[in-house]
Amino acid sequence: MNRIRFLIPAIIIFSFFLDVQAQDYTRWGLPKGTRARLGKGEITGITFSPDGSQLVVAGDMGIGIWLYDVDTGAEVALLKGHSVRFSSSNFSSPVFSPDGGTLASGGFRGIWLWDAATGQQRAIFEGHSSSVVSVAFSPDGGTLASGGNDRTIRLWDVATGEHKATLEGHTSSVASVAFSPDGSTLAGGSRDGTIRLWDAATGGHKAILTDHTSRVYAIAFSPDGGTLASGSRDGTVRLWDAATGQLKRTLETQEIYVYSLAFSPDGDIFVCGTETGVVLLWDAVTWQRKKLFDERTTRFSSVAFVAFSPDGGTLASGSDDGAVRLWDVVSGQLKRTLNHWSSINSVAFSPDGGTLASGDWGSTIRVWDVLTGQLTETLGDVPIGGNEIPFRSVAFSPDGSTLASGSNDGMVQLWDAVTWQHRATRRWPMSAIRSVAFSPDGSRLASGSGSGAIRFLDVTTGRDTATPIWFPSGVNSVAFSPDGSTVAGGHEDGTVQLWDVVTGQFKKTLTGHEDDVNAVAFSPDGGLLASGSDDLMIRLWDVVTGENKKVLQHVTSVRAVAFSPDGNTLAVGGNEVKIRLWDVVTGQLITTLEGHSGGISSLMFSPDGSTLASGSWDHTVLLWNMLLYITPQPSVLDFDGDSAVGFADFLLFVSQFGVSEDDEGYEAQFDLDGDGTIGFGDFLIFANAFGKAVSSN
Repeated sequence: MNRIRFLIPAIIIFSFFLDVQAQDYTRWGLPKGTRARLGKGEITGITFSPDGSQLVVAGDMGIGIWLYDVDTGAEVALLKGHSVRFSSSNFSSPVFSPDGGTLASGGFRGIWLWDAATGQQRAIFEGHSSSVVSVAFSPDGGTLASGGNDRTIRLWDVATGEHKATLEGHTSSVASVAFSPDGSTLAGGSRDGTIRLWDAATGGHKAILTDHTSRVYAIAFSPDGGTLASGSRDGTVRLWDAATGQLKRTLETQEIYVYSLAFSPDGDIFVCGTETGVVLLWDAVTWQRKKLFDERTTRFSSVAFVAFSPDGGTLASGSDDGAVRLWDVVSGQLKRTLNHWSSINSVAFSPDGGTLASGDWGSTIRVWDVLTGQLTETLGDVPIGGNEIPFRSVAFSPDGSTLASGSNDGMVQLWDAVTWQHRATRRWPMSAIRSVAFSPDGSRLASGSGSGAIRFLDVTTGRDTATPIWFPSGVNSVAFSPDGSTVAGGHEDGTVQLWDVVTGQFKKTLTGHEDDVNAVAFSPDGGLLASGSDDLMIRLWDVVTGENKKVLQHVTSVRAVAFSPDGNTLAVGGNEVKIRLWDVVTGQLITTLEGHSGGISSLMFSPDGSTLASGSWDHTVLLWNMLLYITPQPSVLDFDGDSAVGFADFLLFVSQFGVSEDDEGYEAQFDLDGDGTIGFGDFLIFANAFGKAVSSN
């Protein structure tokens, strides 16, 4: 023990000499109670640093703003916004000051400014009554303009933070603001379909440009200041004389919407991003179409943001498939893709808890190492016909050898979970697969579809094993009972149907919900079935009698329910950003988990109950440390695997005491409270389980 006492201070002292930046980005800026964040959130704006070495990607305010190294694609930093009071809003329109010293971004009711060198927050300019959608620095860097959903443009003194003026006139959200290169004119493009020009010095209104027939999403001045370009929902780009306000030219894109546009730094090239995933390029002198960068090679996705590097050689495009793509402007070749993901529909742990799979709205399944947070595989990233085919559900077989997926195109796919090779496909056209579940013995896969069918697939052969179960109402969720004898289906008509798996015979209907049942789950002992509905209710049913034993009140539609492995806790998520943990026996709320900035679509406990994975519409998966909220199972603390939490486990734990996540040799399994340091809080959790045997189940 004396050796250990001397070892602990030595490790702590050594930690001061380690590089903090070595920490993996999945652990940057985490919400309280989480172990890791998989994914980086929605893309809401992009810009290059003045020297072109970094790319800034704005996203959810609850997460922050990501900085990437352009050459390597590596994450450099995550800028957090202090005093963020509205987690489901976004940062937007990141922009550097002309001298490169300050980075600004719009947010909820304000503009956040950071020191570009240190990443420290400098100030918040508050005054808007709603989200700020667009910001722009004046050419001399002294003034910042902000346009927001409150229909106003506000001018700020950058040095003092003083609110200088409010420009009014637009009748809808101001989607884009821009200063002319000489700083004399400020332009604002609005969803009211107009562009307004103001004198930047006096705030006087100069002109209103009205030729667009729908919302204006983006505006940009040419580098010489002679032309103002505007992109609109009417599918056109209009080029205006910046001095007179006269329409010079209209570019017909043949696309539905034009969301973003930019001039190259030398003014020779003009680009715009469109609704259908196409980036169009023009010669900005002759206005002849040059080429296009087609993101539809991967999927149909709106290109919401475009930005040129300072040297004009690289174009960055950000789209709603959750990716930022870097293109070589001359060759048109894709240089690099920075992935931020689409909305998460489903998450699943492997039986050993070491792997997590997620299926998203952007035609992709991602496979993660739970311990390290590293992405290990990407599956299904080539949608049929170029269309975005969401993966609605993913599940591992009980032996961990197979991963199954169900998607909106009616396809069930089986993947080898060792090699990640595709094994089999079964497709039912015009029948979106909303849920998949393996039988406890792993021989069958049940799938529930929007057509009202529950089908059973032989996992070995990939063929149907029985006549489908048909019901007049669509199936949102399916689950096998732990003994494999019963399959439950949650339906659009508000009912839960129970069927005999062997005979295919109907067993009973559970009624009580008044709207769609979106989620069903059996308790580990098979005695209870939980169901969550659009009626804001979670109901706990006695599986044998069909009696409704408890009703738990949620605050929004319920999308996901999951029992802990010991059956004592029920996790519930829905359209709001919070996850609620309920005591199954008492029906009392245990706690509320806050960290996502979008609705919760999927929940699953790790097999040992120590971690809860939550998939969200905010494009991320959070891994929550359940040891902070519920009593851990002894197996979590049986470090030496001898089926008991004893003295040998204590010695292993003490050998790590004092080690932090930035230290070499840090092992996350000993950081029981997930705070990044193995300390006294972890000791209290360990002590509570000391001497307990590990259940063979």
